[in-house]
Formats: sequence, C-alpha cells, structure tokens
Amino acid sequence: MPFYVVQVAVPVPLRRCFDYLPSAGEPEDTWKPGQRVRVNFGQQLLTAVVVGTAHTTDVPTARLKPLLERLDDAPLLDASQLALGRWLARYYHHSLGEVLELMIPALLRRGGALQEALEQSWLRCPTAHDETPSLRGKQQQALWQLFQQRPVWVHAELTAQGFTLAQLRRLAQLGLIETQQRLPIPATSLRRRDDLPLNDEQQQALTQLNQPRQQFRASLLEGITGSGKTEVYLQHLKQTLQQGRQVLVLVPEIGLTPQTVQRFRERVDVPVALIHSGLNDRERLQAWCQCRDGSARILIGTRSAVFTPMPELGLIILDEEHDSSFKQQDGVRYSARDFALVRAKQANIPIVLGSATPSLESLHNALSGRYQHLKLTQRAGQAKPPGMTLHSILHQPLTFGLAQPVIAKMQQHLDADRQVLVFVNRRGYAPLMACQECGWLAECPRCDARLTLHQSPAHLHCHHCDFQQAVPRFCPNCHSDKIQALGQGTERLQDELSMLFPQVPITRVDRDTARNKHAFDALLEDIHSPGKRLLIGTQMLAKGHHFPAVTMVVVLDADAGLFSADFRGMEHTAQLILQVAGRAGRAEHPGEVWIQTLYADHPQLNLLINDGYHALALALLQERQQRQLPPYSHMAMLRAESPQRHLAEQLLQLARQFLQSLSAQHRAHSTSITPLVLVGPFPAIMERRAGRFRQQLQLLSDERTGLHAVLDPLVDFLHQQKGFHQVRWHLDVDPQDTL
Repeated sequence: MPFYVVQVAVPVPLRRCFDYLPSAGEPEDTWKPGQRVRVNFGQQLLTAVVVGTAHTTDVPTARLKPLLERLDDAPLLDASQLALGRWLARYYHHSLGEVLELMIPALLRRGGALQEALEQSWLRCPTAHDETPSLRGKQQQALWQLFQQRPVWVHAELTAQGFTLAQLRRLAQLGLIETQQRLPIPATSLRRRDDLPLNDEQQQALTQLNQPRQQFRASLLEGITGSGKTEVYLQHLKQTLQQGRQVLVLVPEIGLTPQTVQRFRERVDVPVALIHSGLNDRERLQAWCQCRDGSARILIGTRSAVFTPMPELGLIILDEEHDSSFKQQDGVRYSARDFALVRAKQANIPIVLGSATPSLESLHNALSGRYQHLKLTQRAGQAKPPGMTLHSILHQPLTFGLAQPVIAKMQQHLDADRQVLVFVNRRGYAPLMACQECGWLAECPRCDARLTLHQSPAHLHCHHCDFQQAVPRFCPNCHSDKIQALGQGTERLQDELSMLFPQVPITRVDRDTARNKHAFDALLEDIHSPGKRLLIGTQMLAKGHHFPAVTMVVVLDADAGLFSADFRGMEHTAQLILQVAGRAGRAEHPGEVWIQTLYADHPQLNLLINDGYHALALALLQERQQRQLPPYSHMAMLRAESPQRHLAEQLLQLARQFLQSLSAQHRAHSTSITPLVLVGPFPAIMERRAGRFRQQLQLLSDERTGLHAVLDPLVDFLHQQKGFHQVRWHLDVDPQDTL
C-alpha cells in the first residue's frame, strides 16, 4: 500500500494544517474531507477535522504522530461547509481549525457522537386500530388518545404529562405502540392564524421580494418600527416553503427568539427549530441535526445559528441587521450578517436584511445599487408613528432625574390605564459612590472604571471585569461616614418611581432581573397583563418587542453617545433612540416620546427628531465620505493587552514598523497599490481592564484587497515574535467597536 498522510485542521491559532499517520493497512479512500478525528497535539487531546490526504509530507516520518480515532464514517461537514469555512478563515485571518470548530456543536467538538441527539420515543404501530377494547382505565385510554392525535411522542413529553412507563409498556404489549431511539421532531403549533392584510407599501415590498428569480439577491427592507416587517417576512417565506426549501431566520438577541418562534409557528405548518445560547448542549445538537437532515424546515436563531447545515436552504432573513450582537467580540471575530451574505451568495439564494435603522454599511450598499432597497414608511394597521419631543433639562429642576412636564405627561397616560416605558441604559442602583468629605470614588482595582452600586443584594460591582466587593460604611480614605450614591441606574429609578407613583405596578427589565429565559418570560407576562404599568428598562427592552399598551416612552440618557470618540457613536445613539421610541403607540392608541437632553440644540439630534433616521444617515454618510471612513474605506484593528503597559505598546510598534516596510515594498512593485493608513498605537479609551493594559493599532485602506494583502503577513510576523509571552493580541477585521 503506498505511503500517505491524513491532513487535518486542528482548533489552534496556528494557520496551517497538520499531517498525521493513519492506522496500518487503512485504505486511503477511508478518509474524506469533513470527518472528525481525535489527535494528540502537544500535550492536548483534541477533535480535529480531516481536510484531505497527501502522499508527501514536510515532516520526517519518525516525527509523525498517529491518528487516535476516526469519529465519523461519513463526513460531518460537507463540501459547501468546508468552502465557507475556508472563506471565513481567509477573511478573518484565523486558522481553519478554529473556524471549523465554530461550525460544529459543542458536544461534537468534545468528541461526542451524533447518536447523543437521539431520544427514546414511542411510535404508533402502523397496524394499530383506533378502537381498542383491551385498554383498562382512564389513563391508558387518555394515553392512546394522544397517539391518535400524533403518531410520535418523545418519552419525556409523555412523562411530563403524568403518564408512566408501565402504561406505555401496556400499550406496547397490545401492539399499539413501539419504542425506538430517534431524533425528536421539531415542534409545530396546532393553532393557525391567517395572514394579516397588507397595506400598499407592504404589498409592494412583498411583490418585489417574490420576483421569480431563484438566485442570489440581497434586499434591504428598511421599515420604521411597527411598519410590519415581520408580516412581510412571514408571507415572503411561504413561497420558499412551497418550493420545498428551508428558511434560516437570524435575530440579534436571545430575548427575541421565543416570541419570534411563537409568531412563526402560529403562521406556518412546518416544523420550526431554534438555536441560541439559552439551550443546553444536547438541545443545540438536536436542532443542528434536525436542520441537517431536513426535518426542520425553518431555523430561528441568534448569531451562531448562521453556521447550521441546511442542505435545502432557499432563503435567509436577518432581522435588525444593524444590531451589534451579530458581531462576535472574542475568538474568531466574525460578523454573522456578513457571513450570511456570503452563504447566500454561495448557495445562490436570496437574503433579506431588515431594520428600522439600517447600518450605514447596508444603507450605502442599497443606495449604490448592490442591494435591492425596499421601504416601509408607515405603520401597519391603524397605528400611527409616535410624536417625538426633545425636552431640554438645562438649568431645569428635576425630581428623581425627571423634569416636571415629563412627570405630568406620565401621569396623564397612567390615569388613562396605559403603560409608560422609562429607558435608562445603566443597570444597578447608581453608577458611582463618592465621599462628600475628601472626594474618594469607589473604583475598580483592576479597571479604569468606577464600581456600580447594586442594592439587591447590596454590593459594588464592576460590569467590565466582574470584580465585586461589599459596600463600605465609612470612606476608606478619610473614614468619614458621608459617602453617598451618585447618579441613577435602573434599580434606583425603580425605587424613586415607586414613590412618585405609589399605586402603579412597576416592571424592571435588565440583565439583573432577566437572568434566564424563564425570568424574562415572566417579566413579559407581567408587561402584557392589562392595566396601567410603569416599565423601566435598558436596551433589552428596545429591540423588536411589541408592547401594545405602551403609549409613552421617556428616554433619560440620550446624551451619552452624542460626543463619543467612536466614529460610529452618533449612528448607534440614533439607532438606540429610535428603537426605544418605536415601542410607543404600536396599537390603536397614539403614542408619544419624550427625550430629556442637555443639548436640545444639537444639530444631528434635531435632524433625527425632525426628519427621521434616513435623513440623519445620509448626513452621516457624507461625513464618512469626507473623512474616508467605513463604508468608504476598509478597516482592521490590531489590539494587544498585557499586565505591563510598555509590552503591549512595544509589540504594536513593531507591527507598525513591519506594516510600513511591507507597504513600501508593495508600492515599489505596483503604482496601483492604495497607501495603507496607520493610526496608533494608542491606548484604548478604558486603558486598563481586568488588570491588563490595552493598546490598539488602526489600519485603513481604500481597497479591501489591499488591506487583506498585508494582514496575512502581519499575523505570521506577530506569531514569530519572541519575548512577548505576557502579551495577548488579536486582529479584528471590520470592527464595530473602535474604542
């Protein structure tokens, strides 16, 4: 048998594949790209992915390690997934092994088998008759009734309804049912709702989306909040389902997933699966397998769901496409939105990006003709857009952070049995504790940040590194007892509003009250109960939720992003304000939005309020073009951090010198090469975080190819540097956070 090696992608940062020896006598055609194998790598036992075989190797035969185990007979990842993985590795400059690990569920990454997704199920026998006089007792008869309604039940579903194993075995003895290990069937709803009537704009958008072209086409559906984008999605995807194809729906937040799933299940008669971080590893594997074998026809999920195999994929819908949650912030820093576009192009299928406040990148693509641009400028049904008021609080007396006219308006809405939403994007009781005598501030010992005071339970908490400590009774500096909480978070606002409106129930929604899915569902149930109510929340309440009883929204900290050092600061501020404002007046009662600000004359804020997001976005695009910032250029950020400040800066200085030299070489060989613009190294806005000092180097180029041409050599150069074992660095392509 001729000599050969198996090439595998190992989930380590080294950007190359590794050669291993197969078992003696194993034919070469045993190995297929996409299979998983177990390998020894250094001192680690890892799960790797086969990418091919070769008859030569650069490694001396004596140093080649044997493969420990082949985990799959057939490829786990098919050719299209491997091709997408290679694109992702090239674009974000990571190893293929790290990227392929993203595409595999956690149980399979650890070496588990696909069989772990199977559950004990009970199936109605094909020969069983509906009427069986041999059944004894009401429980057995009720159990048999379930199998007449549905032929397959998971064992856990039946025991959850009070049925016992003995009762199931009795039906099996009578030849009515049988048991087997099988993949659970994705849930469907027994209740169906009819399509809602569309207004003229919705119908026009649907007609454009339903054009009979089964090929790649990107569409931006720009619709104001409450304009019925979801209804357009639902009616559009039915055409794809009728053609026997699958649909992938991506949403930004886990909180939006359950309500989106419910709406879809009530409108389509196909199995719907979901994938998000709130599921355990087995549940995620089951959904992954259901999509892979085609039993799930619709997948609804958050960012990581974009990698799920769907062999009959015919449409991708990405809701709230502007949301920063679609960008991974650690490990492989991929954008699920951008990867979804690449996946749609590879599969030659349409993709719909929806948002009330589209990102400037997507809007630029729509305005330049790369995307089909569809607009919804009016709310669906009889609802009207809320009126928006900028209320200056400069030199004005405030009660618990609220201006008197705002309090009076809130009282009017509550007296009418409506709901009022107060938005403050700071959780905790207060963002600062200070001593009145000496000016001491409660600061995090590991970050350049102040500690936030929490009351339930009472403690000081750093939201950046998770450092926590008890609340001091005396100032650690001067021992005075005159220390007080300054500023306002959601906890404090809840206490203060309960004094202003003692008879009004209050629901607070932030990461402290909505720690898990069940807690969040309970909060939503409170919100949807009838009667007047005050809602207090962070941006968790701003995204996509439908609260028909909310008729007034109050925005307390609108100024936070007006003067951000991040060039995307105004864009993100405008998106957040309008997303929060969009919760008001979504049903038959009109809504209004009051925005408290110290800068009521701010020109861009006034442009947003008076002329809308689209007008502001055009102005911001003009600014970006003048400054040659994305989307008119392409950016990457090289970040480094170290316990010693000078080490991180020193590594980035070496990187800058290398890039300058490399750029000069490129220009010497080609006059068409666009100059690379380097900014930094400079400290991050929060220089010290979790005990490490952070530095960054910004790379800008007018051409995407020109930028990526220097990033591969840069990554190789950084891997070769010695003496920087204390420095952690990473490359962020198309960064969303430049601070």
